Amino acid sequence: MEEGNHSMVTDFILSGLTDHPELQVPLFGLFLLIYIITLVGNGGMILLITINSRLHTPMYFFLRNLSFCDLCYSSAIVPKMLLNFLSERNNISYISCALQMYFFISCADIECLLLAVMAYDRYVAICNPLLYGVTMSRWRYKQLAAGCYAVGLVDALIHTCCTFQLSFCSSNVINHFFCDIPPLLALSCFDTQINEIVMFAFTGFIILSSVVIVLLSYIYIICTILQIHSAKGQHKAFSTCTFHLTAVVIFFGTQLFVCLHPTFSYMDTDKIASVFYTVVIPMLNPLIYSMRNREVKDAMRNVMNKILIIS
Repeated sequence: MEEGNHSMVTDFILSGLTDHPELQVPLFGLFLLIYIITLVGNGGMILLITINSRLHTPMYFFLRNLSFCDLCYSSAIVPKMLLNFLSERNNISYISCALQMYFFISCADIECLLLAVMAYDRYVAICNPLLYGVTMSRWRYKQLAAGCYAVGLVDALIHTCCTFQLSFCSSNVINHFFCDIPPLLALSCFDTQINEIVMFAFTGFIILSSVVIVLLSYIYIICTILQIHSAKGQHKAFSTCTFHLTAVVIFFGTQLFVCLHPTFSYMDTDKIASVFYTVVIPMLNPLIYSMRNREVKDAMRNVMNKILIIS
């Protein structure tokens, strides 16, 4: 990567999701509704797990961190997107663009790793239940969460520094609705091959290692469940994993589609996929965990009953 000053570009212009003015207001309303649901859902999940002592277990500790990550993940992208729907000039300052990229990448990495750690937690709980208290001790699961945050923050710093040390002189129009690496590399004056290698190497390692951990965990989980003789026991064991497995399939499916796409042009399909994992998934996660988890539903019911009694 070649050194260069950034005096040629002081801000960027985000092309957004659509060029059709008549769609701006409807899209603003849609994404505002999604963002409100995201804030309420994830904020409520964090509060529910915090105040309910029955949910103070490793699985719900990771779930609370996942909800916090979803809040940050969505808030790094959606507010600026909403503002741009109502603005004629969709500009973003150089510093704001770098910060948006940093928080987006760090939250994406952390969520990816948290889903892998949650799969490992389910593996230990189902395959080695007698050792669960020792293997997933308070110190251990806090270490695992801290490791997810450390890797995500450091990886995001590397990507952001590598991208923004380039000079952007050909254009300042980013063909996307937020500051992502590929459309920014397309604006660089210099050869970005090293940047692309760094991006694919680091991002690929985090995603593929997480996918491998999830797959291995669920292979062992399924083998263990099949050894349970009663159908009721099998259903009870697998029901503790279904909500996590649903979230994993949705998140990694869209991530892999975008990361393995062989072009840096960012066509409409890439933008749609990006909308899905930056906006829709943070909204869906609390809904998936609350609707498919009996303990969460019971905790929500208890909270609502207490509120009704007080009122």
